Amino acid sequence: METLFAEIKEIIRKYAFDKKLVDDAKESSRIIADLKINSARVVDIVLDIEEKYDIEIDDKSINKIITIQDAMNVISQKQG
Repeated sequence: METLFAEIKEIIRKYAFDKKLVDDAKESSRIIADLKINSARVVDIVLDIEEKYDIEIDDKSINKIITIQDAMNVISQKQG
């Protein structure tokens, strides 16, 4: 799980204005509120996750991704 966390942070980092916020992020960090990611960039993050993990994330699942942990959970569910 630690590797997955690091990989997701790396994906998010590409779209972050303040890289330090991402560097200091925890699993519970909220992608938009805490990491200051523009909501439009969340779509890019989801697309990158889909490509990296060869999964498809439906709209219902996208709406559940609030924190980094939520993203980790969706990936685990889709891969399992």
